[in-house]
Amino acid sequence: MNQSFSVLTQRFAIAQLEPSADVPSAVLASPGFMSITRTDDELSIVCAEDAATGLNRVDNGWRAIKVHGPFAFDQTGVLASFLDPLAAASIGIFAVSTFDTDYILVKSDNLEPAVKALKEAGHQHLEG
Repeated sequence: MNQSFSVLTQRFAIAQLEPSADVPSAVLASPGFMSITRTDDELSIVCAEDAATGLNRVDNGWRAIKVHGPFAFDQTGVLASFLDPLAAASIGIFAVSTFDTDYILVKSDNLEPAVKALKEAGHQHLEG
């Protein structure tokens, strides 16, 4: 299953807050891609690096690979077709799914090897 993907230009942070914490206004106001997930255990946020300034538990230096969708909910193997080559290349990921597509975050230092691994797996890199 070959798909197309692109790399978002923005640099991201992944932050963790207490499950009852309010979502910081800087996060809500940040432009571009973001993800906010609340569970009974945590509030997990993916946002622009500058929007995460001052948060307690933050991991900076992430880049996002957008898998071009949309995909039907019953379509299987899309994310696996990206994660398998990244795992084979020993590249750790943080995945976020939306209604239409998937985003795979990799550390900035791993972006070039990640793109290479995905292209070698037959996926099409749409630049620009």
